[in-house]
Amino acid sequence: MPRRKPYSRVNKTNQIRAAHVVGMGDVVFRGIQCLNPECVNFIFICEDGLPSEYQVVCPMCNYEMESGGETIFYEYTMDVEENGEMVQGEPGVFSIFHDDYLNEAQRYKYCIICSAMKPLESFDRHASRTSGRQGECRLCKKAYNEIKNGTRLSDQHREAAQKRRLYLDLAGISHIDSSQIEDRFGHCCFNCGKDLSRVMNRTEKPLDHTLPVYFLWPLTTQTATLLCRKCNGDKAEQWPATFYSDSKLRELAVKTGLPYDLLAGTPSYNPEALEALKRAETVDKLLTKYAPYIERELIPLRNRILRDTGVDFFASTPHISEEWVHKANERR
Repeated sequence: MPRRKPYSRVNKTNQIRAAHVVGMGDVVFRGIQCLNPECVNFIFICEDGLPSEYQVVCPMCNYEMESGGETIFYEYTMDVEENGEMVQGEPGVFSIFHDDYLNEAQRYKYCIICSAMKPLESFDRHASRTSGRQGECRLCKKAYNEIKNGTRLSDQHREAAQKRRLYLDLAGISHIDSSQIEDRFGHCCFNCGKDLSRVMNRTEKPLDHTLPVYFLWPLTTQTATLLCRKCNGDKAEQWPATFYSDSKLRELAVKTGLPYDLLAGTPSYNPEALEALKRAETVDKLLTKYAPYIERELIPLRNRILRDTGVDFFASTPHISEEWVHKANERR
């Protein structure tokens, strides 16, 4: 069957091609931390043709890791009970064998577009390529497709990112301990149950705002939900009650500490964020930080919050120009 005629073409100019990435689109590496406890170097080893007898020398500290070798981390003795008495057994050493360490190492390759070394999970599968993965990473592929399909421009990417930062500033930002969240959810997607314990790429196991940031709720270690990438996309800022079953909502209340009535109810704004928007100091900082986006982002946000809650954060400060208030009122 003949291929259909391309409906569009991207004409590239001034494309950056890193010399060290040319011809490396299907070369797979194993990434390991140097086993010298005093060294912080991370080493990439090309696995293509890696011999059974190998020697890897850390370029930072010259520590050697080799086939059949091991790194000893401590010595020990183990007491064993015999006839009601504790008897000291034979001494031993706790060590990691280099062969085992290399065999279980995460696999990586270069993206031929952004030239970044990324885990294989960052690339879609491609059966006909020797690496089994596409040449470009998912992030570059997504950006390219959006350009080719005319669905999003670079400045729109920047505006979307700025809008998200605005919402996060309003909701509140805190340090997130992702390992604690993953432990609480058993390293599985809360919605579909997919095992994420071996997934290293953070984009494949995103932390969801259980209560959407659209309604100014923060993402915290306590309240976040662990989802796989597909389920996170399907939820897409929906209120929990519109996405999860009742049994899931009850389980979510237990795991996040959020009240069941809140999760199972109708969408509502974060009352702490609304209170903050009543303070002039908060609003002044917000307006100054996002001054380039007053017309595109702050006015629609002000009008939405005013419509939904009656809170007018433009009225919270005497320092905003009446011109902006007038423009906002015209768009209500």
